[in-house]
Amino acid sequence: MGGRSYRESNEDPEYCGRLVESAVGAHLARGPGELFYWREGNREVDFVVRDGETVTAVEVKSGARRETLTGMAAFAANHAPTHRLLVGGQGIPLGEFLMTPAVEWLA
Repeated sequence: MGGRSYRESNEDPEYCGRLVESAVGAHLARGPGELFYWREGNREVDFVVRDGETVTAVEVKSGARRETLTGMAAFAANHAPTHRLLVGGQGIPLGEFLMTPAVEWLA
């Protein structure tokens, strides 16, 4: 993608993060429900999936470092999602997430 080799992509954390986020979004788009992005001020949640009464907030982290999830906390405080998922980082391993049908994560 983008004319970069795997190595070049991996050496640019910002670019690699966008690729990982795009892969997660594409995977979620294959599942049930409507897919959204949420942002309020400087807080954001990468993906919100609404399927009937079920709302799942999904945050994607491509690095291994621990990060605070201020966007997720703000979204949860205001919208009370049914589920919250962290993909990558200290959450669900990216490979496991992508190899499991999206419907299973959103159920």
